[in-house]
Amino acid sequence: MNREDVKSRVYKVIANVLKIDTGQIEENQSFSADLGAESVQSVELMAGFEEEFEIEMDEDEALGVQDVGGAIDFICKHLD
Repeated sequence: MNREDVKSRVYKVIANVLKIDTGQIEENQSFSADLGAESVQSVELMAGFEEEFEIEMDEDEALGVQDVGGAIDFICKHLD
C-alpha cells in the first residue's frame, strides 16, 4: 500500500470520527487546533486507524502524533 492509499483511508477515518467532509482535511492540519478534535476524539481516531488498517499502535506513541501528515507517516511505518 502506497502513501496515497494510506492518506485517503486516513482522511476517511478522520472525516468519520470528526463528522467533517474529507475536503476540509489537509495534511498540515493539527487534529486539535485546526480540526477541533477533543481528547476523547483523539482516542476514537486512534481506534479508527487501528481498525481501518488492522494494526496495533502503541498508545503513547500514537497520541504523540498531533497532525494529519504525522498520522499518515506513522501508519505507513507500521505497515512496512
